[in-house]
Amino acid sequence: MQQDKIAALISSHPLVQNLINLEEVTWFNPGIAPTAEGLQDVGLGKKDIDDAAARLKRFAPYIEKAFPETESSHGIIESKVRPIPNMQAALAKRYGMELAGKLWLKQDSHLPISGSIKARGGIYEVLKHAEDLAIEAGLLKYEDDYSKLFSPEFRDFFSKYSIAVGSTGNLGLSIGIMSAKLGFKVSVHMSADAREWKKQKLRANGVNVVEYQTDYSVAVANGREQAKHDPTCFFIDDENSRTLFLGYSVAGGRLKAQFDDLGVTVDKDHPLFVYLPCGVGGGPGGVAFGLKEAYGDNVHCIFAEPTHAPCMILGVYTGLHEKIAVQDIGIDNLTAADGLAVGRPSGFVGHAMQRLIDGYYTLQDKEMYQLLSLLDSTEGIRLEPSALAGMPGIARVLSHPDYLQRMGFTSAQLANATHLAWATGGGMVPPAEMEAYLAKGRA
Repeated sequence: MQQDKIAALISSHPLVQNLINLEEVTWFNPGIAPTAEGLQDVGLGKKDIDDAAARLKRFAPYIEKAFPETESSHGIIESKVRPIPNMQAALAKRYGMELAGKLWLKQDSHLPISGSIKARGGIYEVLKHAEDLAIEAGLLKYEDDYSKLFSPEFRDFFSKYSIAVGSTGNLGLSIGIMSAKLGFKVSVHMSADAREWKKQKLRANGVNVVEYQTDYSVAVANGREQAKHDPTCFFIDDENSRTLFLGYSVAGGRLKAQFDDLGVTVDKDHPLFVYLPCGVGGGPGGVAFGLKEAYGDNVHCIFAEPTHAPCMILGVYTGLHEKIAVQDIGIDNLTAADGLAVGRPSGFVGHAMQRLIDGYYTLQDKEMYQLLSLLDSTEGIRLEPSALAGMPGIARVLSHPDYLQRMGFTSAQLANATHLAWATGGGMVPPAEMEAYLAKGRA
């Protein structure tokens, strides 16, 4: 982008200068709408979420058989939610403020099969594609016991087809592992910031890994191009896929069931704030959609991004969405939060969810590393750097009286509030790599 255009953008949208300066910023969306109104922008509804949930239930017997680690949950891929009072106390001390309400952690970091939130959307889209192919071929009916897919016959059938995806790491893991298990030929196009251990894990599972010395957008573009020239190849598009989005959205109803079982009330007098690390936007957007369908106006979703890759806040704040990338204004898109290293946001998610996301904030890599170490020392939970992006959310919300006043929150409501940091990855990080993260955080 030319300097005069950047200057004009800063003039009309002053926060852009702070983003260029790589400062930590917090912006609450003045265009937030009542849930019923905002949901009209999405083009999907509860019926679509229910359909996705039913599909995952149909596949549960197959997943239980193919991945023995899911036996205890009978093939349902779900994570625990738990309070983290020691971390909350440490955050209050760190930020020098009282943190009203109760802080919880959603451990998508420890989802089975691929150890990240991408086990929701990525795996779901592979399963839907497999189901579509098998039903069209007359090999499967909706009422069948889907454990039959775990057989040489079906592996042979799926081996005639291929799947491609571009990824910074975790999406590639979920899609690669599931696709290979079913029998598909699968190629994962990995950007330069993808961790080496993730590439090795994919190759160990029979996945073709294509490496690039450039960022996420180039990996996606090349994956898309490969699929275009192969009629048997299905490209999974993290930027625009409604199927991925729906796979993530199932989390909303499941969290509600978990909180109901735990006796956690969410209503007007007991608001829920959810902090979601954001890359291209598909994962947090889908989860937020599911949460809004489950809780309506009583849930408030906030997206968190690295200072070096603030693509979603840039797109929504300026109203340019996918028409602007962080590189256009001179930001390098280089961050230790590899899962969030995205320069251009999803246009689909930006437009669909722009009136449903309460706010956005950015944080430095150093902050993520220090919070990673702090969570380990206070709660004994180990995450990868990007998964800590949601952790400062409680302090960002409670330190912005203008937002709290505009939304009409009373001190009683805030005292009764539930705050949930969504941990997006880290369950499969090799011990040596995790020790390096912790050492960096302590330093």
